[in-house]
Amino acid sequence: MTAGVMEVTVVRARGLKNTELFGKMDPYVVIQYKNEERRSTTGQRKRRTVLSRMQCCICIQGQGGHNPMWNENFKFEVEYKAGGEEQHKLLLKLMDHDTFTHDDHLGQATIYLEELFEEGVENGKAEIHAQKYRVVSSNQTYHGEIEVGVTFTINAGKGSMKGSMSVAHKHENGGHKKESLT
Repeated sequence: MTAGVMEVTVVRARGLKNTELFGKMDPYVVIQYKNEERRSTTGQRKRRTVLSRMQCCICIQGQGGHNPMWNENFKFEVEYKAGGEEQHKLLLKLMDHDTFTHDDHLGQATIYLEELFEEGVENGKAEIHAQKYRVVSSNQTYHGEIEVGVTFTINAGKGSMKGSMSVAHKHENGGHKKESLT
């Protein structure tokens, strides 16, 4: 069994389904690996003050809404056993924060991690550069995309670092994509 650290970078989402009748959505992401969960902040909105001769107001410019931006990192301790029957996947649940009712489920994306962990064990470190994954709603339709990167580094003293590597990983829609990693 190999122990390491998986770092997940949640960059942004685009084209999320609107669940609000009034106002803007306040999306956030619940990142789940096995029985551990991490939660992003709510997609922030930038505030700026506008001054005119007769009034002062605060205008909100969207970083939330349908196209939120997070740029947040989350770490998970990982124990990986090659050839085990356990399925290693990262589940990203997109939610919309509501003040007076239950939060709305916007959809989710899944990243399969088996190849990433195998490469990390072999080379000491492996990375899936930030890329877009489709957000799938509960009725199996696509509602936007989320951009995420994942790095797996084995704990010190395990394996060796090598130069270039490639990782093929499975997308939620069943396709595979192979990319070169450095």
